[in-house]
Amino acid sequence: MIKKLLYYLSVTVVIVTMAACSSSRRLGRTPTIGGLSGTDYMEKVINQTPQWQNITAKAALNLDMGTKGNAKVNATLRIRRGEVIRLSVAPLLGIEVARMDITPDNVLLIDRLNKRYVKVSFAELSRLANAELDFDVLQSLFMNELFLPGKAQLTANDVTKFRITSEGEQAVLEAKQGKYLSYRFVTETVNGLLENTRIGVKGTPYALSWMYGSFGRLDGKAFPQHMFITAGDDTKKVFSLDMKLSRLSVNDNWDAKTELSSKYKEIGLEELMKQLLKS
Repeated sequence: MIKKLLYYLSVTVVIVTMAACSSSRRLGRTPTIGGLSGTDYMEKVINQTPQWQNITAKAALNLDMGTKGNAKVNATLRIRRGEVIRLSVAPLLGIEVARMDITPDNVLLIDRLNKRYVKVSFAELSRLANAELDFDVLQSLFMNELFLPGKAQLTANDVTKFRITSEGEQAVLEAKQGKYLSYRFVTETVNGLLENTRIGVKGTPYALSWMYGSFGRLDGKAFPQHMFITAGDDTKKVFSLDMKLSRLSVNDNWDAKTELSSKYKEIGLEELMKQLLKS
């Protein structure tokens, strides 16, 4: 089970981070949506976004790899802005058996049962993906935020970097496209909540879609308790992750750093994948 779980965590990192890439942008003007100008609506959406420094939650994960199988596991999600996105799996009496830490510098996968780990730099992942990977984009996806690749936080000055169109009760915000990727955000116009983020590969049907639902209250503000992530083309989803969150908080009483003892053996990503694929 732990081998299968680590395989799925590894694939999750590669697929999601490959979609979180930087691109170039051009400026433009924004149209009008209902009673608000595009600029005013964008400012509303940006200004109401909570800038939490910490988010913690229990996460029920259902990872579907199509013909390669699926896995269900309960985990703890912890995010500290600018430092780490952590998924910790502890199914047995609260004892952690696996951990994934994503930081601005690297991705760390830990197998507690076999006392081994893989540590891959973002530079290496960028080389493998043939694109510049962006931690801030991945963080925004988990935190239900608008983003522009290469920018840690949006301000009202960024409104001209989006195209805005109205589709019924939804407003679609599209970042000015770069050379390879497109960024599309769907919000509902009444409250300006972000309901879907789509990162597409320009000129192809391939995309990562990150959908948000079941909005509840977190520290007095709206936050989704259900996230559904798919990757693939428009006709066939080759990967999906259903994530249901509970016991949400902005608790900061946890250590963002991971320390490993000398008993743990470091192995390469290629070695880990070969071992997992054999199981």
